[in-house]
Amino acid sequence: MFKDKILMITGGTGSFGNAVLKHFLNSGLKEIRIFSRDEKKQEDMRIELKNDKLNFIIGNVRDFDSINAAMREVDFVFHAAALKQVPSCEFYPLQAIKTNILGAENVLETAARNNVKRVVVLSTDKAVYPINTMGMTKALMEKLTISKAREPKVKANGGVFCATRYGNVMCSRGSIIPLFIKQIKDGVPLTITEPEMTRFMMSLTDSVNLVLFAFTNAQPGDIFVQKAPAATIMDLAVALKELFNANNEIKIIGPRHGEKMYETLCGKEEMSKAIDMGDFYRIPADFRDLNYTKYVQKDLPHLTGEEYNSDNTERLDVERLKRLLLTLDYVQKELK
Repeated sequence: MFKDKILMITGGTGSFGNAVLKHFLNSGLKEIRIFSRDEKKQEDMRIELKNDKLNFIIGNVRDFDSINAAMREVDFVFHAAALKQVPSCEFYPLQAIKTNILGAENVLETAARNNVKRVVVLSTDKAVYPINTMGMTKALMEKLTISKAREPKVKANGGVFCATRYGNVMCSRGSIIPLFIKQIKDGVPLTITEPEMTRFMMSLTDSVNLVLFAFTNAQPGDIFVQKAPAATIMDLAVALKELFNANNEIKIIGPRHGEKMYETLCGKEEMSKAIDMGDFYRIPADFRDLNYTKYVQKDLPHLTGEEYNSDNTERLDVERLKRLLLTLDYVQKELK
């Protein structure tokens, strides 16, 4: 499927881009385009990887012309460019709109115009029942993807536009594990917003596997969710303290702007139609048009099923968390 093809990764210098490159550098791809606006990170990747397959392109998804020029002759797109920090998006919602919604539309539209065969956009658990700007903008990005998948020009080209949705990725840039480790090493208190707050525990490898599964199995407009365990923020802090033999104080600072007690990967309305694929849920798109009265459905789904969230999934205790954390390259590196 990938032999002699061109893959473009928007926001390709981020945590996901670096992780997915490990999978594809030795694949049959002819070219991998890294599209981002950070020239320093691009230079660092170029020097570190030294691979002729990589084509680094400076640009911004907000700029239609730059993304359109970069999209020419591309076969596949992984769209990872986004503003992801919840508090930052809360304080600067217009910036989140420009990148996460309008920028995503630029990616989707240029992919449609350039006859890209497969597009996978990366979404988040915060898009389900969103209460913060980041989640709201990602939810609308999902809607744009489904809408684009319906368009005649995409259908005529056999294009498959789909989305993946996952929880917090452990050790990704700006996430809580690197923060806790820094606080441990600096000898300062570990700052916890709410001890019983739960979050999904997914690795960067999990995020790559989810995108690859969606790429391989998607129908137009699908959203894919990977099943994952969860843990409380307090247990995560305790597990890291024990791994690093630290005695730092734990300080409760209260929830930040836009934070939830738990995150939802699949809403109860979505679970009523979700297809269980083992380690994943596939949420098919509704491709009916607005003439609802012409559709007669039997065995109507119940819209009151149980959602899939970080409070009702498998819960990891401190010991299991420690074993999971020790599988992460970042933690192993920091322990040395």
